[in-house]
Amino acid sequence: MPDFIYDHKVYYNPVEFALHFIGGTWKMPILWRLNKQTMRYSELKKTLPHITHKMLSSQLRELEKHELITRKVYAAVPPKVEYTISAKGKKVVPLISSIRDYGLAMMKEKGIKTAEKTTAVKAKRKSAKAD
Repeated sequence: MPDFIYDHKVYYNPVEFALHFIGGTWKMPILWRLNKQTMRYSELKKTLPHITHKMLSSQLRELEKHELITRKVYAAVPPKVEYTISAKGKKVVPLISSIRDYGLAMMKEKGIKTAEKTTAVKAKRKSAKAD
């Protein structure tokens, strides 16, 4: 495939181009959460404890710029803002799901416990202590 230019940047292939919109550490996790429900900024921040406020703000702005999410501002004091995945953003969810499944399979292969397993183990231990 020949090189192409979009928004003053040279891209070498369609994968690189797609990752421009959804790549990085935080865009896919944000889209994953918004696929399940509309969320306010503070709700997103709580579910992504390792993201900084600056990074969350910039990632939300980029996702909105690329029309993968919508931002609705309510006239209230203090201001209320909600983020929702758009129809265009929903098209990305199956890809994110596949990448997630691949990551979970790789974690299993490498012997890394997932948070889901550790939560289940903790619940079992708590139940065993109660008995």
